[in-house]
Amino acid sequence: MQRLVLDVAARVIRASDREHPADAVLRSELRNARQLTPAQRTEISAAVFAYYRWFGWLDSRAPLGEQIGRGRSLAESFESGSKQFPGDELVSRAVPKWFSQFMEVTPAFARSLQHAPKRWLRARKGRAAQLARRLGNCKLSTDVSDAVEYLGAEDLFQRPEFKQGEFEMQDISSQIVGHIADPQPGETWWDACAGEGGKTLHLSDLMENKGLIWASDRAAWRLAKLKRRAARARVFNYRAVAWEGSSRLPTRTKFDGVLVDAPCTGVGTWQRNPQARWTTTPQDVKELAALQRRLLTYVASSVKQGGKLVYAVCTVTPDETTVVAKWFTDSHPEFASSPATLLRPEETGGNGMFISVWQRC
Repeated sequence: MQRLVLDVAARVIRASDREHPADAVLRSELRNARQLTPAQRTEISAAVFAYYRWFGWLDSRAPLGEQIGRGRSLAESFESGSKQFPGDELVSRAVPKWFSQFMEVTPAFARSLQHAPKRWLRARKGRAAQLARRLGNCKLSTDVSDAVEYLGAEDLFQRPEFKQGEFEMQDISSQIVGHIADPQPGETWWDACAGEGGKTLHLSDLMENKGLIWASDRAAWRLAKLKRRAARARVFNYRAVAWEGSSRLPTRTKFDGVLVDAPCTGVGTWQRNPQARWTTTPQDVKELAALQRRLLTYVASSVKQGGKLVYAVCTVTPDETTVVAKWFTDSHPEFASSPATLLRPEETGGNGMFISVWQRC
């Protein structure tokens, strides 16, 4: 590994902690290091994520540079299909010890966490095949319309198709949320925890840019990024509004559908965001499960009769998924539940995701 690559990767890791996620620190570092070549940037990113992905195998007493090199070597061996990683070892090292108190860690789940994540794109509605031909190095999903797996190494953010809003970077499980919500053109929806707008943009595409979407978040910077993304994607049927996630709702509108893509531990993204494995705590699971219940309670009154309430979280812990869904069903008889969907990373090739849908009677 080149000395420059190792030095930058080490600098990113030293600056990363719970309050400063490694992916954000990495983006900032690469943005400021203009002397780096594209190949060096790719290698630095791989080294940082391999360090966290294989953290359970590393000797914390060794120099950081040695640990980074060891993580990279383990990642390369694993991706090559090496037999040196038995299932019981993956189970014991891939996640923190406390995690087993919340769910069973199977060898298949642990193995899925150790693979580098797939790069999923969401093409504009009905244009996946055309996009795949233009980009090259693509594979169309056989299960999710408009989902495209990119197999190349190009920086897609620089592609004219991206700048013209022809596709978004969006995990396949996140795309499934939009399809399950199934918003129709002309309807009125509320994306209550919109974040930077990935699902808002998908809802709009499914609605053919017709009707209206309220997109709310507590962070103004996320809504600002949503607005920039919406402009690039030529999405016009939305209204961005601040909401603190309290009982004081941003509008009295009654919606055809409300999507609560709630804050969660993000266990389902631990393949894509391996640092989070080592910064998440048992208390996070409990506190976020309580927050998820509050959010569902607050927004329930905004669903019109016959409308949908969609609950989605990118985690797979029962406390944040099935337990929350059962609680809402039991405590809100005015809503009829449908069978929930649990997307496991070892089965979908994407993030872990839980989706539950209710209809107001």
